[in-house]
Amino acid sequence: MPQSSQTTKRSLAISQGQPLEDDECLGVLTLPQLFLELTDCYRDNPALLLEGTSAVPELWSYAKLRAEAMAVAQSLIALGINKGDRIGVLMPNTPQFIASVFGIALAGGVATMLSTFSTRDELAYLLKQSACSVLLFEPQVAKQDFCAALQEVAPEIKKTGTLHSINLPFLRHVVSVDTLTTGGITPWQTFIDYGRATSQNDVFLRAKMTTPADPGVLFFSSGSTNKPKGILSSHRGVCIQMWRMQTQQGLANGVRSWTANGFFWSGNFAMVIGATLVAGGTLVLQSLFQPEQALQIISRGKTEFVFAWPHQWAQLVNASNWLDVDLSSVRYVDPTCPLATHPTIASDWIEPRYCYGNTETFTLVSGYPAGTTAEQSKNSHGRPFPGNTIKVIDPLTGTTLGIDEPGEIAVKGPTLMLGYVGIPLDETLDDEGFLRTGDGGHIDADGRLFWSGRLNDIIKTGGANVSPLEVDDVLRNMDGIKLCQTVGVAHETLGEMVVSCVVPDGSQDLTENRVRTYARQHLASYKTPRRVLFFTENDITLTGTAKIKADDLRSLAEKQLGE
Repeated sequence: MPQSSQTTKRSLAISQGQPLEDDECLGVLTLPQLFLELTDCYRDNPALLLEGTSAVPELWSYAKLRAEAMAVAQSLIALGINKGDRIGVLMPNTPQFIASVFGIALAGGVATMLSTFSTRDELAYLLKQSACSVLLFEPQVAKQDFCAALQEVAPEIKKTGTLHSINLPFLRHVVSVDTLTTGGITPWQTFIDYGRATSQNDVFLRAKMTTPADPGVLFFSSGSTNKPKGILSSHRGVCIQMWRMQTQQGLANGVRSWTANGFFWSGNFAMVIGATLVAGGTLVLQSLFQPEQALQIISRGKTEFVFAWPHQWAQLVNASNWLDVDLSSVRYVDPTCPLATHPTIASDWIEPRYCYGNTETFTLVSGYPAGTTAEQSKNSHGRPFPGNTIKVIDPLTGTTLGIDEPGEIAVKGPTLMLGYVGIPLDETLDDEGFLRTGDGGHIDADGRLFWSGRLNDIIKTGGANVSPLEVDDVLRNMDGIKLCQTVGVAHETLGEMVVSCVVPDGSQDLTENRVRTYARQHLASYKTPRRVLFFTENDITLTGTAKIKADDLRSLAEKQLGE
């Protein structure tokens, strides 16, 4: 990526990147055209490698990936999906996930990413919010039985024939990636057979009629509310970021990449899928993160680029086979990363850590590329990427502040979302079209952004956002709890640990294990409190306000955890 320039309005905390047309990294700006171009260019290159534990790994060339995605597109057309229809993808990191997402794009649909961490209640909420007409899913992911969950959410799935669910009125077809034939669930091969009568020319016509401004993907993020928000992004925004990430991360053509995290999060989608495919590289897949297996996969797959969060690095280093694997192929790992301590790794690559972004902007809006040192970045979060404008405002009045004044970060640019599902755009953006991020920071005289943290109380744990309001809404329904508030407490590897502070009402024999077990039934694993602490009402009133202040409660929690 070319070095971003900026113009800083006199005394005001506003920083602008170069014009978008000056970004030399960009190519076609719709997902179907990007996919067709890449699979044409790299036809015989290995695109996907599913190592697993078998002696013979599953290898897909770009040509194979294209054929599989085309088959998905043909079948979706045969089912009657139209331009803009939302198609849910509920899968771990498998070849079928990649083929499904690009097949949906080729057919004119909107790929809707659903987290495999979802509980039954969370899945029901996501399906209702997204209004998916088709769901492509894997029935069993780790301990999650999504087949059973779907049948509880929509009992009509147990029946045969076209699905007409009272709870999910837009959902018409549910397709399993395996041979499952329960009730109204269609097995994968039957689904693929539907499309055999559909001409590939129909797919190409749809791909050609897709425009950069059309909705392309729908991701979900917890954001600052107690329920996940559906974030709708255009083809243009997604493609811009996919084109950029190879250069931003300094990855060579043909790079082999592995990640510990789900592709249903936007960062992984852009930084791993995007950067790798644009480079004509290979995605070395692991469907579910398990540290010993991950080390084997990284080694056997001759992986060069690895992408994980701090708590996952710690699990890799502590794995029982840590010293038994050859990781000499890894060349893109920061020397400060725990993985770099492996005796077979020698890397001087500096990760592009001086960056800022969020799901609403489909990852990064500012930053410095890989290889940038702390001295060069001044420990900032970079300058705006081409096309972007960042300003810092007063959180209360919305007035633009001055240089070096701390306030709330607001952003706009070509990768900004089309909007939140179900929320009018004028309630999301200010009068100048900026998104208020809820993040604190300032801009210096050279146009560099400095992010200081969340202005609200969102917990960042293991790379994921957890809304304490969502956790509290669940726990308040548990018998025996009078008051509760969840906070984030600093943690060495997770960043923050989810800690729920509870005041019992005395009617039940509450224990930490009982509360955590209850939470686990209703919340994804990363949202479930790692610790539950008990207080009296007198303890809580020590905050000195009518409301429980998160900062004061966090201090009480830290004190109790330290005892």
